[in-house]
Amino acid sequence: MSERQMVRGIVLAHGSMAQGIVDAVARISGVVDQALVAVTNDGKSPETLEGELDEHLGRGPLILFTDLPSGSCAVAARLCCRQGSEVAVISGVNLPVLLDFIFHRDLPLRELVPRLLAKGRQGMTSFPDYSKDGAV
Repeated sequence: MSERQMVRGIVLAHGSMAQGIVDAVARISGVVDQALVAVTNDGKSPETLEGELDEHLGRGPLILFTDLPSGSCAVAARLCCRQGSEVAVISGVNLPVLLDFIFHRDLPLRELVPRLLAKGRQGMTSFPDYSKDGAV
């Protein structure tokens, strides 16, 4: 029986956000392998960005984490999903999501993606908690 491939991740974001959040994950988790790669759209055409992402496809399951659900990063990420490979896109990435990803990337995409979405929502809190007042 073959061993399941670990899911790889790419953080695709505007400016230096991708590198900053990937660096934070490495510092907090101690995981410094290539499980999570930073890609910026800074100074890149849509075609160049899509080509850079294409280089990462085809080597097992992959999650493309984008900062926003629209814009050049999200469009390039979604175009990669259309190629029929094991690729998922999660938009609105935050640090709790990426930390959970690093420690659970052995799960299949169908289990990992819903888990990460829940973790991202749980990671958003406020103090005081105005959501209990019925305002949210």
